[in-house]
Amino acid sequence: QVQLVESGGGLVPAGGSLKLSCAASGRPFSSYAMGWFRQAPGKEREFVVAISRSGSTYYADSVKGRFTISRDNAKNTVYLQMNSLRPEDTAVYYCAARNTYYSYNNYYTRGVDYDDWGQGTQVTVSS
Repeated sequence: QVQLVESGGGLVPAGGSLKLSCAASGRPFSSYAMGWFRQAPGKEREFVVAISRSGSTYYADSVKGRFTISRDNAKNTVYLQMNSLRPEDTAVYYCAARNTYYSYNNYYTRGVDYDDWGQGTQVTVSS
């Protein structure tokens, strides 16, 4: 099990940028594939982006070209750089981890594929 703590959320105007961080502790971070999900009020949780242990990435169409995921295994942290933010990006953002010790290149887009979740960080984009 790995503990995840997100940070970096806040209130920004449309067109602005934010960088979220997700710090992991408890197990070797390099063994985990990571993902970001979000949940807006009254809506189901949705996939945003995933990154494999090898650094391969996969983005939801809604954020492609605007968001960038990265990971720093030395710092046990995954980042989500969000640019050109829109009001529809308003949500609580969660990072998630899946232990993939035997799968170096796989990433995962379903919430059920992840073992551990952070508590979330609120992102609000004003129009």
